[in-house]
Amino acid sequence: MSLWDRTPERRRATAWPEAAATATATATAAAEPAFGPADEGGGLRPGTLYRGVSGVDRGPVPMPAGQATGLRDPMARVFFQRDRWPMTLEEVLDGLTGAGELTAQSVYLISEAGQIPPDEAPGLRRDFRFAVSRAAPGQDPDLLVSSDPGSVFLQVAAWDPVAQIFNYYMRISPAWVWTGDSWSSMAPESRGKGCFDSHVNGSVVMKELKQPWSNWQSMSATIQLAPDDPLRDNPLHGQVIGAERLELTVKGLVSRWTSARLSAVVDDGMVTHPDHLLRQLFTTTTVNLASTSTQSATVASGGGELSLPLGFWLNADALLNDLGLPVSTGTVPSAPASLYADSLKAFGFRLEEQVSDFSQRGDTFFAFVVPEAAYEDNDVVRQLVEKGLVPARFAACALMVDFTNPVFSPARARLMTYVPTDPVPAPTWCDDIAAAVVAAARTGPADGPEAEFARNWALPEADWRGVFARRVDVYLEKVAARLRTASGFDEFTRLAESRRRVFKEMRLNEFALTLPTTDIPADAPRLRMHEDGTVGVVTTGGSP
Repeated sequence: MSLWDRTPERRRATAWPEAAATATATATAAAEPAFGPADEGGGLRPGTLYRGVSGVDRGPVPMPAGQATGLRDPMARVFFQRDRWPMTLEEVLDGLTGAGELTAQSVYLISEAGQIPPDEAPGLRRDFRFAVSRAAPGQDPDLLVSSDPGSVFLQVAAWDPVAQIFNYYMRISPAWVWTGDSWSSMAPESRGKGCFDSHVNGSVVMKELKQPWSNWQSMSATIQLAPDDPLRDNPLHGQVIGAERLELTVKGLVSRWTSARLSAVVDDGMVTHPDHLLRQLFTTTTVNLASTSTQSATVASGGGELSLPLGFWLNADALLNDLGLPVSTGTVPSAPASLYADSLKAFGFRLEEQVSDFSQRGDTFFAFVVPEAAYEDNDVVRQLVEKGLVPARFAACALMVDFTNPVFSPARARLMTYVPTDPVPAPTWCDDIAAAVVAAARTGPADGPEAEFARNWALPEADWRGVFARRVDVYLEKVAARLRTASGFDEFTRLAESRRRVFKEMRLNEFALTLPTTDIPADAPRLRMHEDGTVGVVTTGGSP
């Protein structure tokens, strides 16, 4: 989902945890509960813009006048600086229209329970949410709104064209709170807190960013409504379009912030905070969720083949598409559908939602949902290469360390040890990092990530693409062979569940029905893929 995208209970619990969810009506007033029923702010004054950045502020405090007038995003210009305070989704949208601002509107709908037939689960909480984008005609959107149909929660991401950042706001009735901007996501005190536990790198978020756009209404699936569901009478429901359009919007907005960010961190030939940039190369700062485009019920009851997501096997978007490795493998590894159907029974796949006391056997609506490398991480790497700040060879050598584990790789993450935190000269910073890794490899283990990077780095400029492509080809051939055996498919199912468990520990995991539950023990060892297509246990030392 585009903004915080979590239940009201969790929004209240996580906004300012360091102050035990307290708010301050004024800078000197005594603390009062930050959130009353349905996100009501008991101590907040109407007609006031507050600031409340988790990790920085102990609760919402009135925003200083100078900061408020310095906001140049459409939410501030159209509403707050004109003393207008919309309290519902409709009031926000009508206010923009009335002001003649951002008149091009697109409406999207998401629900993790949206494809479960209402008559089969009448008591299931549906958690419908709208995502609405507003743009000037013919332009990319400058404002995204996330809300449930009843406006119980209301959150906005708005682009400031002067500061070149997204500002994030949430309504806590009877007021609005500015919860930070894109740069807040990078600041140590606020990184990963409040809204930045989802907007990890300061940009807008859509977890399900590829076909079939699981959980969204799209060209692949229609969200089901009961005949008497009041959502049918909501005018916005009649405007809903497919999430395939939102995919393009989100990618464009992510790239807009990436470009602005990179322009800001290079000054006088120096790269500031190189660690902030390269952690998106060496680590998994966040993920997207990928799946097959096949409905799980169809696969489970029929024959044929099931091609698992390519992003499960490697970071294909970065290695194949962005860096152009000339792999010759023409097909995505596939398995007999019967092996998938058998795995659902063997591992006790089911969907569970405890609040609604709901349990249903089987997988998610689209089969085999798994975390994959995030578009926003890859976009930073892609633009670093395009702008000449990082050589393509350096990026490839890093990504090919433990490349069979495109997310949550301790081995690749260990290379962050060699990335400086102080400003570095742009022309040589990658060469200097590579030299430090190669030096460490001389005294480290032969199977360590330093040694693997050193072997990659030793390849001549004319050869690395071909060598890496052959490694990928051989690996995918081995995977494809093992995927067609019962033992191999079971191993890959356990690997997928291991990665899902890591995702479930992230704050980005907001709804119980996003992923399936299985009988695999929650404390089972974390697993990793080897280059020979076998699955093993993750080692604490980070050796690939």
